[in-house]
Amino acid sequence: MSADTKAIQIPEKLLRQIRDDCQRAVRNARLCPSKSQVSQLRCIDTRPETDEAFGAQLWYFDGHGIDTEGRQVPIFGALEYSLQFGIHERIDSGVFESLSQRDRFHSVYRRGLVRGSLWHPAHKWLALGMLLVALTTLIKVLPRLFPE
Repeated sequence: MSADTKAIQIPEKLLRQIRDDCQRAVRNARLCPSKSQVSQLRCIDTRPETDEAFGAQLWYFDGHGIDTEGRQVPIFGALEYSLQFGIHERIDSGVFESLSQRDRFHSVYRRGLVRGSLWHPAHKWLALGMLLVALTTLIKVLPRLFPE
């Protein structure tokens, strides 16, 4: 496995941690860790730690793995770290089926969490269902409260 670390110098201890996290991500993706190989590891985004905010790093790793059915599949992985007082803490990791899925992960990483819209059609159905349940409950409870 080669590490692409042109812009920043990475201590060997940290590289070992990142390689171990790559193996955990491969194992969590239900790929055989002993037969899977990570061939490229690179830091693609670094936000340095400041006095006001923690830092962050996003690492990509590529390779090939063997799935549960014995087929060889490509590995497109990502590891997200938070830098807190000089310590790398893994926040998220994932192995994706395609480059486009991993790029989507990167865009979410850059923008932050995806916010949902209150006007989504599913929310309208949920509100309608809650209204119907409330009305049904009221219709059943009101005659018991005010008997004739």
